Amino acid sequence: MADQRYTHPRDLLVSYMARIYGYRMTTTSGGNLSVREPGGEIWITPAKIDKGRLQRSDIVLVRADGSWESAAPPSSELPLHQTIYRTRPDVGAIVHAHPVALVAFSIVGQVPSTRVFHQAWRICGEGTFAPYRLPGSAELGESIAAALGTSHSCAILENHGVVAVGSDLAQAFQRFETFEFAGKSIIKARLLGGEIRELSDAELASAGEHVADAADFTRSAAPSTAEQEVRTTLQDFVRRGYHQRLFISTHGTFSARVDDASFVITPHDRDRGALGRSDLVLVDAGRKTAGSMPSHATRLHEAIYRRHRRIGAIINAAPVNVTAFAITGSVPDTRTIPESRLVVRSPTLARFQLQFQDPDALAETVSPAQPIAMLENDGVLVTGATVLEAFDRLEVLESTAEALINARALGPLSPMDDRTIAELEAVFFPDAPG
Repeated sequence: MADQRYTHPRDLLVSYMARIYGYRMTTTSGGNLSVREPGGEIWITPAKIDKGRLQRSDIVLVRADGSWESAAPPSSELPLHQTIYRTRPDVGAIVHAHPVALVAFSIVGQVPSTRVFHQAWRICGEGTFAPYRLPGSAELGESIAAALGTSHSCAILENHGVVAVGSDLAQAFQRFETFEFAGKSIIKARLLGGEIRELSDAELASAGEHVADAADFTRSAAPSTAEQEVRTTLQDFVRRGYHQRLFISTHGTFSARVDDASFVITPHDRDRGALGRSDLVLVDAGRKTAGSMPSHATRLHEAIYRRHRRIGAIINAAPVNVTAFAITGSVPDTRTIPESRLVVRSPTLARFQLQFQDPDALAETVSPAQPIAMLENDGVLVTGATVLEAFDRLEVLESTAEALINARALGPLSPMDDRTIAELEAVFFPDAPG
């Protein structure tokens, strides 16, 4: 998680509201965020201010005695924030908003299961439900505080929206974003029509904190120009992928080869929306740079690079439409349009625990000719000769998955037949075996 100690609460609130509004997880008039100071003061977003144009000067400081100072009044939901802070001394920040997927759950009286995705369970825990009370009332705050109790971090508000809490604003936001992702994935999976698979306690435990246990090494020289180029490219595509919602801040691993013995990979447990070049980790001959913590997928990426010399980049991601297939244990049919078949080829499906228990076995399921493996309850693994090729495959796969889900509202699929596929592959892959 990003170190927030040196950033003023005004700037934190403006920054995270920009993300929430920018990704259409709230409206111009909806949603409010707050941060609590150790002395009890609350920094909160204002009432009647355009969320798309929020400025640091708009943020309201509410003193411990309830008085406030600002040109605009504090959010009308201030009582909600005050009540939660009063009942939860461990909470240092609150996110309240109205993302469409979670509003859908709120208006049917349901809570999305975080067991569909191990990161959702790890970050959010089990969600809870707060009965309806009048917005802006003290009673609403009491309803939410009672639902959260002493241990819950995410609550669906009946006929309203969602609240997520955390020790700081980064944690509250990541819980909010991850909870919303779980909700979207479940809705897409229901539209897909498959049976949604939830992870067992044993499977959740097996995912755990599988952080690379490689030995450290100390650099004896500055990064090579090849490594510098890889870092620049990875940073660009990680940022692009996050902004395109191909993964969320708490999930997604990118890596790329530097040479035959080394590769650069995204770090463990860092906000994917704010990664810099220096945050990326070099893994060289099985050793990581001293003081770094590479992604928990490092062993898997290392196994793939070791087995397939022609693979130069790997992405673990969880775009919402692809994840809908993953949590129903199914694979998108790429016989849709030529681009899908040519770019994505024909993905395989790997059982959930394989990547954690036997990365070498999972490495055998992909190759330059079979570049993609769907990961049960964990999105997708995409490979390519370059970062650009792998990223393009990820984009095309997510577009294909979304088209397939949307097509279910229109009628039966009309995929390309075997003769059309054979003709297509004969033209574009004339050297392929068979």
